[in-house]
Amino acid sequence: MYPKILQELIEHLRKLPGVGAKTAERYAFSLLNLSETEVMQLARALGDAKLKLHPCKTCGNISEKDECDICLDKSRNHQLICVVQDVKDVVAIERTKQYHGVYHVLNGVISTSKGIMPEDLNIHSLIKRAESELDEVILATNPTIEGEMTSLYLAKRLEKKVKKITRLAHGLPMGAHMDYADELTLIKAMEGRREIE
Repeated sequence: MYPKILQELIEHLRKLPGVGAKTAERYAFSLLNLSETEVMQLARALGDAKLKLHPCKTCGNISEKDECDICLDKSRNHQLICVVQDVKDVVAIERTKQYHGVYHVLNGVISTSKGIMPEDLNIHSLIKRAESELDEVILATNPTIEGEMTSLYLAKRLEKKVKKITRLAHGLPMGAHMDYADELTLIKAMEGRREIE
């Protein structure tokens, strides 16, 4: 139906998460409408991202240097580590402008059904970081079965190494209706209740 080159472009675009056949076609035609300069800039940006970005040697966040800007920032509290599943979680927490510690990116969660075990994640370096008398480790994995399992595993591994281990509060989001919430969300909301001040 389409020329081979265009069909190949569509197939490559379909590999992106959440991109189906129609969206891939739309993206492909949008790319064709760009100027040659814009296409070359896009290609260069993709190449640079793939070749020049790598995990921070300390926390696993994405960086152009050996260490990310957050780990290099001396004004942050390096005795407070927030453990997250993914680099995107770092960005989400940073947007709040409320957290001033550092991070540790696991690059996933333990999932026996998918064959992902603790040794497949960035856990060893977290345990090593915990040997430096940390004040607190915040476990900020997603509130899923795998996220909970990973948090419990990490809490056990860290319990004698860290002064305080906390878990992000979970429950009903603002604007949510209780009748749409699942049982786990309601359980966590009840467990995380606090006194009104």
